[in-house]
Amino acid sequence: MSDDDVDVRLRDVVEADLEFFLAYEHDPEAVRRSRFAPRPREAFLRHWKTEVLGDDTVFVQAVTVDGDVAGSIVAWWDGDRRFLGYWLGRPYWGRGIGSRALALFLEREQNRPLHADPAGDNTGSVRLLEKHGFQRTGTVRHGDNEHVMLVLA
Repeated sequence: MSDDDVDVRLRDVVEADLEFFLAYEHDPEAVRRSRFAPRPREAFLRHWKTEVLGDDTVFVQAVTVDGDVAGSIVAWWDGDRRFLGYWLGRPYWGRGIGSRALALFLEREQNRPLHADPAGDNTGSVRLLEKHGFQRTGTVRHGDNEHVMLVLA
């Protein structure tokens, strides 16, 4: 089966998905690329249950591939700006799955402008966002790391 034949879908997140998301967040290569420090299990679960699933202004979807949990895509408010973030497990990288999932998500998330700020050296993530119409507007620092600010108008 080619990657064109895989079934990429979005659905509401269920609590069982959080174990997959936690494992993906702790993948060493994902940590290196994202420049995001993984949270301990209890802090991770608390964040997801209160700040993500418990906030009705957050729109979050699980990404599935042939029915398996591949990751998540989320949009949230930071002040007056709407941000987008996503996380896919390493088995799903580089196969066009992120692009297909993001296209589906952008059909559902109608707020514009939409901001994203991947790590500057995470070229795959930057390219993915640019492919979907996000434009570079500058850089921003998170701690010691420089991130690219992109906006979808």
